[in-house]
Amino acid sequence: MTTRASMRQLLHVAVFFFLVPSVLCGNLRCHFRPILGKGEIIDPLVTECPPDEVCYNAVGRYGTSIALTASGCMPKRDCGLERDHNFKGVFYKMSYTCCDRPLCNTGKDHHVPAVLFGRERRQSVHAEESGA
Repeated sequence: MTTRASMRQLLHVAVFFFLVPSVLCGNLRCHFRPILGKGEIIDPLVTECPPDEVCYNAVGRYGTSIALTASGCMPKRDCGLERDHNFKGVFYKMSYTCCDRPLCNTGKDHHVPAVLFGRERRQSVHAEESGA
């Protein structure tokens, strides 16, 4: 009986190590950045999306000014939508654009305006990486 129980345990381990990764791997990989306010810049994390999700970049506007950005994974059905989003007690109009290629939401050209001395200055992750 112990040999049969050992074989059963070995089978369960084999299924876990060989079947589960093949089911979980292969999903779309995207850059993730939480919602960032004016002038905030962080290096993105790479994340693997759940099945049926795509990469997105989001822009939050307060009036006509871009005030927030974010990126990550979202369901395909939510792409192209605009939603009101409360961030630190202020409502912003968030709009989402999607793409479905690996790491397509790089955000290198994704700018958040930073207002310094009454003038708008543009900052980007790419500029920070290059030392500009």
